[in-house]
Amino acid sequence: MSAAFEREAQRQQLLLGALWRAAPVEALNGWLASPRGSDATMQGLAAYRGNAAAIAERALAVACPTVAALVGEETFHRLARDFWQQQPPACGDLGEWGAALPAFIAEQASLASEPYLADSARLDWLVHAASRAADGPAATPPLELLGEHAPDALHLRLRAGCALLASAWPVATIWQAHQGHPGRQQPHADTHGERFAAVRSAFAAGAHEAAWVWRDGLAVRVEALDDATAAFVGAVLQGQTLAAALDAAGEPFAFDRWLVQALQRRWLVGIQPATQPTTP
Repeated sequence: MSAAFEREAQRQQLLLGALWRAAPVEALNGWLASPRGSDATMQGLAAYRGNAAAIAERALAVACPTVAALVGEETFHRLARDFWQQQPPACGDLGEWGAALPAFIAEQASLASEPYLADSARLDWLVHAASRAADGPAATPPLELLGEHAPDALHLRLRAGCALLASAWPVATIWQAHQGHPGRQQPHADTHGERFAAVRSAFAAGAHEAAWVWRDGLAVRVEALDDATAAFVGAVLQGQTLAAALDAAGEPFAFDRWLVQALQRRWLVGIQPATQPTTP
């Protein structure tokens, strides 16, 4: 690698650091064409920072629309800017930025009055990740293996993007209530008819939900699973054998009904003997 190439790479890293982390312009001295401390340098850097922050905020709103709706435009603006400065993007694809937002939200004392918000952000991110997941195979998995092998000798493989979020809050119901309805909508204060009736009922009952996320063509679906089904798919996602997943689900779980649904909705894309390494 040439010295000129290394110098340019270092200059770009310093520039990105100054943009993303609001580092002082002095960090770029010797690397910019403008004179040290010139008004042009300061104004240009400020413009780039403002533009980068706005782009980052829009990207985060795309990835976490439920959070943006719950907290409102002004709060989300501050949240996105703080997150951008403390945990800036690590790569040029802003679609990959936001996985750490739930933990960041959980640390914000100003958001403590909305304890469900961090899990809403986790669900938003799972939905976002599912929307970017690769398409699964179109072929039906080898169902004959279910008759040829004992459950403790089989692994099930679910489609990329399938995910489960077990929450102490009714996050699936909250997510569903906000689909196609931008703007601040607190789950405790429905001002638009019956759209939040289910959310109010869930909060009043102290409901917890296991949110199931999957790709349905180009769309992403979310639904709340019962405890037995959530235990089963959770074990499958962890790479446990079919027998272990059935044990986790317990007696209430009907595997035959789940299998029909999993095939119809293309959740299940692989069945493999346990002696073979599971395909990621």
